[in-house]
Amino acid sequence: MKQIASVAEMKAACRAITRTGESLGFVPTMGALHAGHASLVRASKAQCQATAVSIFVNPLQFGPTEDLAKYPRTLERDAEMLEALGVNLLFLPTVEEMYAAGATTHVEVAGLSDRLDGRSRPGHFRGVATVVAKLFEIVRPDRAFFGQKDAAQVAVLRRMVRDLDMDVELVVCPIVREPDGLAMSSRNAYLNATERKQALVLQRALMRVLHEAEKGERDAAKLISVGESVIAEEPAARLDYFAVVDPDSLEAVSDLSRGALVAVAAFVGATRLIDNLLLAPR
Repeated sequence: MKQIASVAEMKAACRAITRTGESLGFVPTMGALHAGHASLVRASKAQCQATAVSIFVNPLQFGPTEDLAKYPRTLERDAEMLEALGVNLLFLPTVEEMYAAGATTHVEVAGLSDRLDGRSRPGHFRGVATVVAKLFEIVRPDRAFFGQKDAAQVAVLRRMVRDLDMDVELVVCPIVREPDGLAMSSRNAYLNATERKQALVLQRALMRVLHEAEKGERDAAKLISVGESVIAEEPAARLDYFAVVDPDSLEAVSDLSRGALVAVAAFVGATRLIDNLLLAPR
């Protein structure tokens, strides 16, 4: 595995692969890797002849009161994991390398960027879209791999790729969970043992909603009420949102006959966690 720090060198290494006709998969990350990230790398390796991964904690997607400074950084362990998985290229740029002094250009997906996590974290998805657009231009992958856990991010990036005619296919992989059902997240490292158990309320709420939907309940407002009531059963959890939305537009839906995304965000202690599930059309 080749580790690269400069944009110019990463471009050259990626072009050297694609010029030969080999397909290139790409997994952008912020590090603190876990089994969910590993599943994305395995998907890339199964579908592409070469795989690149980036580790970059992107300051543009953090708000002024968020956890940029304390975001977990485990570079040595991450590199060992990626080496063992057979990654070809690991891109490790600095902030100064990614954002030239005086840079003023941003990418914003209007409308979508203000829904779900975008409503709770103003400017977050502008930061995500900007960095991913830059990474796509640097790497120019054939396919880029993302996790379903970040469903709102996926919707924003899909729209960006469509609107800007980017020549990349987004591949969305299933949520990877701990044995007890907690969605894997780098931020789970913030949870102490008590909070770790309390965090399971997000999955319980989603499972209760799924159960009601499978019994035939198709009214979104009633399903939201069910989910919110489960969250309320855990005093340590502070609900950010519980929503039933169209998975592409992230707009609220009332009728679930064509399927929907059920998404939840909640704070457990000081840690904000997200989870979701997709309801199939009926």
